[in-house]
Amino acid sequence: MDFIERWLGISPDSGDGSTEALYLLAVVAILALVFHKRIMQFARGFFARK
Repeated sequence: MDFIERWLGISPDSGDGSTEALYLLAVVAILALVFHKRIMQFARGFFARK
């Protein structure tokens, strides 16, 4: 993961990818919080089927 280095030409984490991984994790966490209700409804319906 080095999209920051390629897009912006800077290396905030010296090229090891930890900053990009943190940003990706933050986006996934925010999306999970935003769509929590829909995710739970889907999970209930999905696991209730047999």
